Parts: sequence; C-alpha cells; structure tokens
Amino acid sequence: MENVGIKIERKSIEFKDFKKFNIGQRVFNKQYSNIYIARLKALKNVLEKKSIEKWGEYEILKISQLSDDTNFNEEEETDKLVILIGIIYKHQELKPSILKELSDELELIPQPSRSNYSSEKDELFLEDEMLRIKLIGSNINSKEMVTGLICSVLGYQCSGGVFYVKSYCMPGICCPQNPLSSPLLFSTDNKTDNYILLLSGLDLLNNPNSLHYQLLIEWINGMAGNDKVQQNSASISQIIIAGNSIKGSVEMYNHKGYIKMKNKFTAVTMETVLASHRFDNLLKEIIATSNVILMPGQFDPSNHSIPQQPLHSCILPQSYRYKSLYGATNPWIGKIGNRIVAGSSGQPIDDIIKVTNLMDDYTPLDWLEKTLNWRHFAPTAPDTLAAYPYFETDPFIMEECPDIYFVGNTNEYATKCVIGEQGQMVRLICIPKFSNTYTAVVVNLLSLDTWTISF
Repeated sequence: MENVGIKIERKSIEFKDFKKFNIGQRVFNKQYSNIYIARLKALKNVLEKKSIEKWGEYEILKISQLSDDTNFNEEEETDKLVILIGIIYKHQELKPSILKELSDELELIPQPSRSNYSSEKDELFLEDEMLRIKLIGSNINSKEMVTGLICSVLGYQCSGGVFYVKSYCMPGICCPQNPLSSPLLFSTDNKTDNYILLLSGLDLLNNPNSLHYQLLIEWINGMAGNDKVQQNSASISQIIIAGNSIKGSVEMYNHKGYIKMKNKFTAVTMETVLASHRFDNLLKEIIATSNVILMPGQFDPSNHSIPQQPLHSCILPQSYRYKSLYGATNPWIGKIGNRIVAGSSGQPIDDIIKVTNLMDDYTPLDWLEKTLNWRHFAPTAPDTLAAYPYFETDPFIMEECPDIYFVGNTNEYATKCVIGEQGQMVRLICIPKFSNTYTAVVVNLLSLDTWTISF
C-alpha cells in the first residue's frame, strides 16, 4: 500500500488450520446412528463430573437399570432420584421424513417447504446405547431442546415407563482455553494491533454490478480514505469469508410443472457460472494484497452435507493461483495468531431455529451461545441437517474452546462476550449478509473488541 510516497505494509500473522473437518476417503455405507453413539461416548465422562458437581452423589444409572416400581410415593421422592445420561431425541410430527416425501411424490401432491418443524405435540426422549425413555415435567422445556444433544437429567421414573425430570445439565463451556503467552505474537512491530475482517453472504449472482463491492475492495487494498483509514485497513492480517459468496439463495421447484421448468433450470445454472466468474474477479483483487480464508456456504457450488469441503480450484481458477487464498471447510476451526477461531456459514444455527421455532424468544446469537454450552458445532446433524456419516468419531464436538466463535449469513450484526466456568472468554459474532447490509465485521485479535464497517 502506498500513499503520496508513504509505504504502508500489510500486517502478517501466523495461521494454522486444525483440519478437523477435512474428509479423506468418503465412505457412505455406514449407519447414521453411529455418530450419536460416538457423541455420547465422547461427552459422557464430562457430564458425569458436572452432574456430581451440580447435584451431589446421586446414583448414575443406565436406562435399562431403572426399576419398574409403579407404586411411587411423593414423600419418598428424594430417595428415588437418579441421574441418567444420554442423547436427547425430539419427536416432531412436522419434521421432514424421506418416506413421507416419497409417498407425496408418488401421489404428485406438491408439498411446500416448512420454515419450522415445531409444534405443541413435540415430545422429548432420552436414549443411550440400548434403550429410550420419555421425559416429562415442566423443569425441561422441549421447545429449547433439539435432537442430538448429550444431556444428563436428575429425576425419577413414574408409572407408565416415563421419567420425571427435576433438573437437567449440559456439558457447558468446559473445554480448556490456552492463555495468551505474549501480546508480541499479534503484531510485527507492536505499534498497532492486528485485526481480522469477517464477511459473509456476498451473493454475486444477485448483485452483479454493485458499487458497494468496489468500495469494499478499495478499502481493503488501502485505496480509500486518509492515512489513518489506510493504516487501519493495513492492520487487517486475515480475512474470513463465511459462505454464500457466489449464490445466496436457491430456487425451489414443486413436482407439479417441473418439466416446464427444465429450461429455466439450465438458465439458472448459467447464471451461477457467470456469478462464479464475477466472484473470481472480485476475490483476485482482494487476495493481491490480503490473506483470505474462504469457506463455502449453503448455496455455493460445494457438497450439500456438512462439513462442506473447500471450493474446488476449477471454480475460482484465477484466485487459486495466489498463495494468499486458503480454501477452508464449513464449519471451520483454526488458529490465527494466538487466538482459536471457529465458526460456520450459518446452516447449523438456521436449522436449530427451524427445529425450535423460538424466533421471538431467541436470536441467532443466543443459539450460537447455546451451541457453545452444548459443546457441539451442529447438534441437529444428521437428524435434520444433512451431514457426512461419521462412524467412530464426531468431529463436531468442541474439543478446543474458541476465542472467537462466529456464524455467517445472519440478517443483522450482533456480538457479545461470554465467560466460561473456568474463566474462558469467548467472543460471539453474528456476521450479517453483505448483500443486504453492505456491512463487514472487524475484530481486534488482542482485545477481542469488534465493530462494523459499512460501505
């Protein structure tokens, strides 16, 4: 960057991808139930310790060890309390079913897609490796729960083979967090802080010639503003683009009249190709001066199920020639400087909102915080969110506590800091869709302060 003879150098910083979500050999002959068993095994010991800390020395049983005593006396409640640890299953009549979809297709009845799967008839169950039991009681809110959570419950078995819940416990933010060893790791000259820039939802298909994108490029490259503005933009050591860069939505077709839409479908495909070229040209200008981590999104030309793998180099032939572009997965976790950064392009949070239908009570930022407390990046996968059929492990379990945890493609910007039980501080960030808000988020890696910049 140069301005009237003054040379401003772009800050550099260490970067490491944990490659937690990279898929090697793709095998699709495994049952999806295996991922739930792996999830339970990974978090069971954590919940045993937390349950004892929270409730004391109650007996921890398997569901098969519950007694069949139906003559329960309320006065003996304390003596009957036990702890169960298992996987939450939420029975929802409105949840998509492939068998129902096939039946509807054969009858040629067009079915509108649902924006939520929640209803008053939803029921909660807890299951372990062998059995399942229904959970009842006002102390556990079924609306706030989703299938796939690992949870411990304190209560007693009632007549009818149901379990009355007195209290429940989640894994919590109990991952270890490495303290900062030295502020010098964040700056090459220690005069200014290092920043990262968060973007999502560029949607070049529906915004082909927008001035906002050119202003974004000029600001990143130091071609806009005075010396102070250019100095700030030069302090951006890493840019993360969190999905839906090429395309921000998808057209839905009903079975009725589908044949007539084939020509239109071909036209949409050509539009996607042209949008890919436009994004390639835009990205090429940014990575000429900046380091970029590029994540795919729900509507980008990548695999549908999570974790989505990096966009293929053939899609962005000009940009992938630069070493400053790094193709990442979605979700993604890695280390920038001495900070662990993790997040997704939005699918896990969007799916949780569909399952719970609590948009008036909880914001995407609230659900982002809950996934941190649940210690899982995508708890609804693979139940209602398509996912790769992992067999022995569940990579979506949080094994490291992130310093910065984001979700992309939200309707508006939001942020907060949460403090874990062991003093961990996590900065939560909702990145707004750039195509709607023309807003990006800047994060100071040293202080974790955040602010927006709009174009």
